Amino acid sequence: MDDFFPLIRLPGNNEHIPATDAQRLFHGRGHQYAGFEHICIDWIEPVVVISLFREEDENFLLALAQYLQRSIPECKSVQVQERFLAKAPYRLLLGEQIQTLEATEAGIKYGLTLGKSQNHGLFFDMRNGRKWVEQNAQDKNVLNLFAYTCGFSLAAIAGGARQVVNIDIAKAPLARGRDNHRLNKHPLEKVKFEGVDIFKSYARLRKYGPYELLICDPPSFQKGSVNIQRDYGKIIRRLPQLMADNGLIMLCLNSPDLDQQFLKDTVEKECPECEFIEELLPPDVFIDAEPGKGLKVLIYRYRKL
Repeated sequence: MDDFFPLIRLPGNNEHIPATDAQRLFHGRGHQYAGFEHICIDWIEPVVVISLFREEDENFLLALAQYLQRSIPECKSVQVQERFLAKAPYRLLLGEQIQTLEATEAGIKYGLTLGKSQNHGLFFDMRNGRKWVEQNAQDKNVLNLFAYTCGFSLAAIAGGARQVVNIDIAKAPLARGRDNHRLNKHPLEKVKFEGVDIFKSYARLRKYGPYELLICDPPSFQKGSVNIQRDYGKIIRRLPQLMADNGLIMLCLNSPDLDQQFLKDTVEKECPECEFIEELLPPDVFIDAEPGKGLKVLIYRYRKL
C-alpha cells in the first residue's frame, strides 16, 4: 500500500486540469505499474470511483478508500465498480450513496449516472479530443458518428459550431446527450439527434451535409452492429459523399488489438483524398507502457481530387 498510494495523481496535482474537473487519477490498465494493472481510479466530484478488473482484497480496498477520502477534502463518497463481474456492479466503500452526478470538464457540464450501466457516460481518455473539437468547430457543420452521450457535440456547440448532427443506433444515450445540451443551456435548434444504424442510413447522413468537421469514434465491437476491424473501411470509403472540400476529420480507434497503422492503412486504401495532419495523444495519465494499445486519435483533412 505504501508503494501504491504515491502513484495516485490527486486532484489539483495536474497543472493542465483543474481540481474540480472530472478526471482519471490512476490508470493501471496502461500496464505501467506492475501488480496494479487491474485498478483504475476516477474523480467525479464529489465521488471517487475505483474500477477493478479482477477481485481485490477487501482490507486493501478499505485502506485505499480511507486514503482517498482523507486526501481529497471534497470527497463525499468512495465507490468500487467491479468490472470483472456480470453487469459491472457498483458498491459503496465509504461515505454517502451517490448515483447521480453533474460532472464538469473544461467548463462543460455532463450529467452522469453510476450503477445503471457499465459506463457512466464520459470517457476521460478522450478529454484532449473534446478540447480539439471545441477549438476547431467554429461556424462548422459537424457530423458526430457513434455519438453515445454526445460529448463531442457538447464541445462543438461550445466552440461555436453552426450545426451538429449526432448519430447512434442506441437512442437512450442520445436522450442523455440532449439532456446534457440542456444542462449547458445550448441552443437545441443547432443540434440534431438520429437514432439510426450508420451502416444502413448513409442517405440520412448525407441529408444534413456536406460537413466541414466529421468525428468518428466507434466501439471496437458491438454484437450485431459493429466489428471495427471489418467495418471501419466501410465508413472511410463514404467520406467523399459526406465531406466538404477542405473539411477536417477526426478518426478514433480504441481497440488494443489494432494499432495506429491499421487506421492509416485503411484511410490510404479507402479514401486517398484524406491528408494526415496530426495525432492527438490522451492525457498523460493514460500513456501506455506498450505503444499502440490505448486510444488512437488521428486528424485528417479531406481534399476533393
